[in-house]
Amino acid sequence: MRILAATAIIGIAITTAASAREVVPFQAGVSPGTIVIKTGERRLYYVRGDGTALRYRVAVGKPGKQWFGEARIDGKYVRPAWSPPAEVKRDNPRLPDVIPGGAPNNPMGARALTLNLDEYAIHGTNRPASIGTYASYGCIRMLNEDIVDLYDQVNVGTRVVVVP
Repeated sequence: MRILAATAIIGIAITTAASAREVVPFQAGVSPGTIVIKTGERRLYYVRGDGTALRYRVAVGKPGKQWFGEARIDGKYVRPAWSPPAEVKRDNPRLPDVIPGGAPNNPMGARALTLNLDEYAIHGTNRPASIGTYASYGCIRMLNEDIVDLYDQVNVGTRVVVVP
């Protein structure tokens, strides 16, 4: 995935009709400010400093497309254009070489947080029904409202831990 720059109380949900985030108890032995993605749960946790985390429903990699380990956020983009990676283009040869940011068929959605490994990102989606499923080529998809919320809280350099 290549990005082309275009331009609480525990247990109480802080959701809107389109949001899937909530504050939950969280003890994982990681520093506050870390993002933990539990692939099997299809959940992303943004660890806070008070024994809680913001939990978001996400879509994760399809079987055979998942990855595990650590990365860091190395870029933050608003309505990014997208150029499909070679593997995606091979599987979908009719895709254009570039989809402009903000276009309805752009799979990156409202925001993207690129990772410093391979061609992966945490990003919004133009397919909200995919949230909670195994849907991607390894990227982590979020509802656009939720990626905007997370984007506003994290910085370049934020640690990301992906576990089964």
